Parts: sequence; C-alpha cells; structure tokens
Amino acid sequence: MRISASLAFCGLLLAACGGGGGGGSGKPAGCSGSACGPPPWQQAVFNPESQFAAFCAAPRSGNDPITHVKYPDQPGSILYENNWLRSWTNDLYLWFNEVPDTDPASVATTLAYFKILKTPATTVSGAAKDKFHFTDSTAHWENLANNGSQAGYGVQWAFLVIKPPRKVLVAFTEPNSPATAASASVTRGAEVLTVDGVDFVNDNTQAGVDTINAGLFPAAINQSHTLQILDPGTGTPRSITLVSATVTSTSVQNVTTLPPPNGLVGYMLFNDHLATSELALLNAFTKLQAAGVTDLVLDIRYNGGGFLDIASEVAYMIAGPGPTAGQTFETTQFNSKHPTVDPVAGGTIVPVPFHNATQGFSTTKGQMLPTLNLPRVYVLTGPDTCSASESIINGLSGVGVHVIQIGSTTCGKPYGFYPQDNCGTTYFSIEFQGVNAMISGNYPDGFAPQNSTTKTNSLLPGCSVADDFSQALGNPAEGRLAAALNYRANATCPTPPTAIAPNAGLQIASPAGLLIASPLRQLRLPRAAFN
Repeated sequence: MRISASLAFCGLLLAACGGGGGGGSGKPAGCSGSACGPPPWQQAVFNPESQFAAFCAAPRSGNDPITHVKYPDQPGSILYENNWLRSWTNDLYLWFNEVPDTDPASVATTLAYFKILKTPATTVSGAAKDKFHFTDSTAHWENLANNGSQAGYGVQWAFLVIKPPRKVLVAFTEPNSPATAASASVTRGAEVLTVDGVDFVNDNTQAGVDTINAGLFPAAINQSHTLQILDPGTGTPRSITLVSATVTSTSVQNVTTLPPPNGLVGYMLFNDHLATSELALLNAFTKLQAAGVTDLVLDIRYNGGGFLDIASEVAYMIAGPGPTAGQTFETTQFNSKHPTVDPVAGGTIVPVPFHNATQGFSTTKGQMLPTLNLPRVYVLTGPDTCSASESIINGLSGVGVHVIQIGSTTCGKPYGFYPQDNCGTTYFSIEFQGVNAMISGNYPDGFAPQNSTTKTNSLLPGCSVADDFSQALGNPAEGRLAAALNYRANATCPTPPTAIAPNAGLQIASPAGLLIASPLRQLRLPRAAFN
C-alpha cells in the first residue's frame, strides 16, 4: 500500500492513517539499516513504490499536527526518495509513458529529480503539455487545504510583467488582514516598487530576488517587511511596513445584486475551492436566491481551483435540478494502467454528479443546496482561472447551460491529482483528466472568449477584456464586469486588447534563471483528498 495523499485524513486514503505505507518490510531482501540502498537502476524496470516509500534522508518524528497520526518516516536516503518518485510516477502519472527514464542516482536532490519526471511534450499552441508539476511542504499544504490559511499579508499579487522591468499589482486583499489594516490600507491596483530596499522592477541579482521572495511571500508569521508602493491614481509612492500573520482566505466576497439599470443581476467574487468555501458559497447562493436574481456574474478571474465536489455544488446552484438531474458533472480518467479503478482512493471509477446537497467540507453534510435555475451564466476569467474553476465552465457546458466568458484565456488545466506526501514534501503530479457529460475535456490551452487572439481550441461566446486594476472588484464600472453587463444588454463587446500580459501563475523566472516564488494555487482535487 502506498503512502497516501498529503492531507492524510482517515477515510478513503487508508495509508494516511498509519496502515501499511513504506515500512521496514519494503526494503530489498537481505537489507538491514539505512546503509543498504535501493537495488541498482535498470532501464524500464520499476519496483513497487511501496518498497521505497517513507525511507527519508531527514525523517520526521512525532505526530502530524493536523491528523495527530504518527509519521511513517524511517531513516533512508535521497536515493530512496528518488526511487520512490520514479516508481510512483510510473504507476500514476497520466503520461507515464512519455517520461524519460532517468537513473535516480544521477540526480542529487529529490526536487531536482521530481522536476524531470514529467512529459516533455507540448500542446498545439507550443506550451508545455504539463504546466502543473510542483511541490509544497506538507505542513504548509495541510494548513492551506484544511484551514484556508497560511502566513502572509492577505494580498494576492498580479504579475503583469514577469521579467525586468517587472510589474506587479495588488489583485485583491483579504478582509481583516495586515494589508487592510489602517497602517497599510493596501488596495487593488497598488504597484510594488521596492521590497526591503531592493528595486523590485529592475533588480536581477540572486541576492535581490531572494530579498523580494522573502518580502512578498513571508514563510512564517511575525515577519516584518517594508514595501514602497504606488497607489492607483496617484503619482507619489509611499512606504508601508507589513507584518505577516496567519491569514485565512475569504473565498467568497462582494456577494451583491447590482444596482439599476442592470435588473436583477447577481455578482460574487469566488477565489478558491478549498474546504472553507463550502459554507460561504451556501450562504452566498441563499442570499442571491432570496433576491430573485435572473442573471449571475461569477467572478473567478483569480480562482486557482480546489475540490471538484465544491465546483460541482457551485454548478448545481447556478443551473438547478432541471438540466443537471441524473447528469455527470465530471468523470475522471486515469492512465491506461487504471481504466476502471481509482488507483489511489480505490473502488470503481464513478462520475462526480451535480451535487444537490452539501458534502460536509465546512458545514453539515446533506443540506439541500439553494438554486438560481439559470439557463446562462457570465464568468469573469483570467490566466489564474484554473482547474476546478474551469470544471465549472466545462461541467455546465456539458449539460447545455450557456456559459458566456468575459476576460482573458484561462490557464488550461483539465487535469488533476491526489496530493502525495513523502518524507515531508507533498508532490503534485498530474494523475487524471476530467471530462464532462458530453465526454469533453480537451482544453489544455484554456478557454478563451470568441474574439480572443489567443491560440486555443476551446472558444466560448463572450468578450476578450483586459483586467482593470483601476476599479474595485464588484464595481459595475470595472472593465470586465462592465463588459459583462453590456454584453447582457446588447450582445456586443468592447474592442479586444491587442495582448493581455499573462499572470505568472506558479512562478516567475528572470532571464538569468532567478526565481520569484508565488503562493500555492491551481488545484484540482478529488473528494478523496479531503476524507
């Protein structure tokens, strides 16, 4: 039995509860102690990953603080960890037969080895086929997934230009966070100029990038950093000092009915599909149902995804029982080794339905969901609209709900994974593709509005509109929301931008190969990753 997904909750992923895993019996016959390494590498010969799991170069001790279950780690080595990665990838990776088979002993670290354990293929547009191969520390991931919290200021950065001269603006802030305190008053559209005295725009040294990383993305609470920012509409920079705290994502914000002359149009900003969002979404749709809205603008431009079951709930609450009853929201398709059985959670692969009741992520399970019963929905999108967010678009389209896209091309991730812990690192490696009720899920270059110049095979009715950082999200004058309202009234679009600069997504790389990290996003998680 393999070590389970990194959330490590008891339930479908049994190994997370301490049963089995990579215990001493997994070592090759005749071995004793950590000095006895894995068997020699043989091209295209793969031993079971259980033989190498949890033999760690730096084993953890004690219990997991989230699950209170004892860590399975035993003394091992980088070579054991690399062998585990190789066998695990060969078993579960969606494109396992496209991964070059590299000797685990030839790469010095697990992170470097993991980076090459993916397909080198590209899409029709020339983009990498696998853009979503990444890691996180297990401790950080568990906190984020279960509590929606992490150390930070409560700011989501939007990287508009990713190479010097860089440009980063504030996309949105979390309520009651350090960023919104009176001493800082950070607002949407503020531009970062310096970080702890380092020129954010132009500095391309390793030391400078390290300082920028530490200042924009604090690794722990109570870290103090000084930023010089330029507020929108002003010409004078100001300095603010931000002290990192534990920030919980407010996943649903600005739930409102828009003022005249927009009729009964509802609006909500929906920023993630993590466990904490379920109750917020229940309350939001209940409010909009009571208001009797006849149209909805769902703002998911910064929503990187999360749990598919929450995406299914959202889609059901938009469409109602009419088009969704008995229909598939999404079916997961694993690699050719696992055509009928889920290789991680176990059991026969069954479609995710349109859920008409709460699933128990952050509220009582089994509550009937409110519905708006809408034949169409307007979605505001951008390059951070990813994964489970794209599943809402694809799932509704699969049952005939008219999805109108306003904004820019989505990230293109019809794929998902079970986050997998080994030795304190959680690995995210593509394991399945999702398809809707029409067995459609081929959008690796993203969904794009019909007048977009972006190369993609997945066009939707709507308008290509640049992100407008001069207005607050939810303001009817904000560019994308204004375009949605105009399209609703007149079925016309503003002149499309010549180009929409991409958001950095998971990372920014300078010409010299220096890296600016960004928060963990772009998730597409099956229910079993939470149980």
